[in-house]
Amino acid sequence: MTTWSVVKDDTKEKRWPGRYFRYGLLASLAVLVVSLGLALTPGPPPQAPEPAFSERARAAALAETMQLRLAGSRLADSVSGAERQALLRSVTLLTTQARALTGPDQTPSPSAAGRTSGTAADTGTAGAAGSDTGTASGAPSGSSSPADGQAAPVESSAELVAALSASGGQRLADAGASDGGMARLLAAVGTAQLLEASSLAPVVGAAAPALPASSAAESSAAPDESCPSATAQPGPPEGSATPAAALAMTVKTEAETVYGYQVALARLDGSAAGSAAELLARHETVLAEAEALGRAQCVDIPPREAGYTLGPLFLESPAAGLASLEAGTLPVYGDLVALSNGSTREWAISGLVAAAQRAALWGADSGPLPGIVVDTARLPELPETRPAPQSPGSGTAPAP
Repeated sequence: MTTWSVVKDDTKEKRWPGRYFRYGLLASLAVLVVSLGLALTPGPPPQAPEPAFSERARAAALAETMQLRLAGSRLADSVSGAERQALLRSVTLLTTQARALTGPDQTPSPSAAGRTSGTAADTGTAGAAGSDTGTASGAPSGSSSPADGQAAPVESSAELVAALSASGGQRLADAGASDGGMARLLAAVGTAQLLEASSLAPVVGAAAPALPASSAAESSAAPDESCPSATAQPGPPEGSATPAAALAMTVKTEAETVYGYQVALARLDGSAAGSAAELLARHETVLAEAEALGRAQCVDIPPREAGYTLGPLFLESPAAGLASLEAGTLPVYGDLVALSNGSTREWAISGLVAAAQRAALWGADSGPLPGIVVDTARLPELPETRPAPQSPGSGTAPAP
């Protein structure tokens, strides 16, 4: 009896380790299940980073341009004659600008922006976008955020003139703080909207909007003491996309324009001669400002030449020749806007607006994007301008 009891007790003692093993296994499985559950539980989605200043400025410009376009179209449908034609011209200009401002995420066209394919988002100068010397993806310190693109309601043609002027001014302000390529696009859009407001105002009986005054270059006429000598540091190759090359080209273009005005002035008379004399003085001032900017930034300034080549058509029709000269300065100022920053960019934006005004004075059309050479046929279409698919057997064409 005693022997059997001893054996039985010994058997119980041998079962305990098995139970501990099972308990440990179950505990391990429980920990594994809990950890897997925690790992599979989705966490809060990460917040999307705020878009860069240039993108916000582009989106605001697109939204406001589309609103003005729609308002102009509605107003054109309610009037006739010269006012209707003027409003339709404004709508056409705003349509092209909206196409240029459309981003790649808003249209299936792959050539909307950011590619060197001849679209308006391309600055026309290789490497200009995102490569200017001072602006980054965010707004510089001290700059304000772009407008939200919500324009005030437009109920009359006079209000459209005011809205166009306000939108143009905002685009120029945003251009000062945007990346290179976008700065050029915004400056072009703003310039054209300001000029369109001035052109539309007398036709619809509205007060002419005030245009921004030309800003003087803020620089010293003497070069910085740290500038290397010209022999040690030759100027950039002609046509290179650098701030120095753009500024040097601006100096060269202004010198040629001054010479053109001097030649034309001897062949003009009356009010045309008076306008040419005033603009010649202005160009001489601008040339001196450009040279001073170049010296302050250690740019190899091209020397003034005794004369420049002018075609026979210029001598036959000097007014038309001056219009062509002024129009030819627009891409030069557009390059300088894209490749410069700070006070130099502000001076270039002011120069772009003034050049477009002078071109209009002599009868040249700066187009919807002054300062950008663009093939409008390659711009993306606006979504609502693409015809909707027609249902089979409907027999009617869809409205555009």
